[in-house]
Amino acid sequence: MNLLAIDFGGTRTRAAWCQAEPGGEPVLIHRDEMPTHAHESSQVVIDRLIALAQGVIPPGARPDAVGISAPGPHDAKTGRIYHSYALPGWHDIPLGGILHRAFGAPVYMENDGNLGAVAEYTGGAGRGCTPMLYLTISTGIGGGLMIDGRLYTGWSGLAIEPGHMVVTAPEGDPVRLEAIASGTGIAARTRRLLATTDQPSALRHMPHIDSAAVGQAALGGDMLALSVIHTAAHALSVGMVTLVHLFSPQAIVIGGSVTRLGNLLFDPVREFIDDHALDARFIPPDLIRLAQYGDDVCLIGAAMWAARGGM
Repeated sequence: MNLLAIDFGGTRTRAAWCQAEPGGEPVLIHRDEMPTHAHESSQVVIDRLIALAQGVIPPGARPDAVGISAPGPHDAKTGRIYHSYALPGWHDIPLGGILHRAFGAPVYMENDGNLGAVAEYTGGAGRGCTPMLYLTISTGIGGGLMIDGRLYTGWSGLAIEPGHMVVTAPEGDPVRLEAIASGTGIAARTRRLLATTDQPSALRHMPHIDSAAVGQAALGGDMLALSVIHTAAHALSVGMVTLVHLFSPQAIVIGGSVTRLGNLLFDPVREFIDDHALDARFIPPDLIRLAQYGDDVCLIGAAMWAARGGM
């Protein structure tokens, strides 16, 4: 089976040509990626996405199915994106139909966090665990939940959205979790502190501040950067202990670019969960795990989704 997999995010867009034998897992044959440039018009972004995807298809070949991981909220059945914090200005865009016309194959779309969950449950760090929660911490914070081998999406088809849990900012205001703990939130908070305080920081000499720069500074001991990461870790801890009490997961698998912070971020999370869990039986061995598929987790999930006809 020839599969075209697309991972369409607010920061990066990836495409891969995959093949799968009946009942087998997809194998990535060729992949490519590029910046999304989400600030541009939806038409420009979609045209560039299609060109990227066409570039990974071998000459003369055509896909039997297209799987696409996309930001939500959207209608996975119709392939229509309602709107998205990761895609400013997108409202009611029929992306699935556009891709169907472009490639002449069935299109199976799902939320990026959901497809990350499918991939990591099927062949990754959360293989066979139930329930298994997947969190992606990158431009925003998304997630997915597998229960007894099936993707849980709620009555609306829009669950799970951990980045939109409400936590309290250090200033006392209620905010969405991703406003503090996502890559975008980490960068925004750092820029705000640089503009409103005189705290010394190597970041003051950098022309562009993103979460990768903040992470590197924090790993180097920069106190301002460390304070931002500690704030992010605390907010993430509050959100995750809530998820532990709601779902009692056997594993929480975490992917996305912010995971490159490693133990600087996750040691405080593990400690917070240990300290605040209602009972030790809520905490299985090896609860928090890094995604096995790395940057390709949603791409592989999209291929799996397409191979199974949207499961």
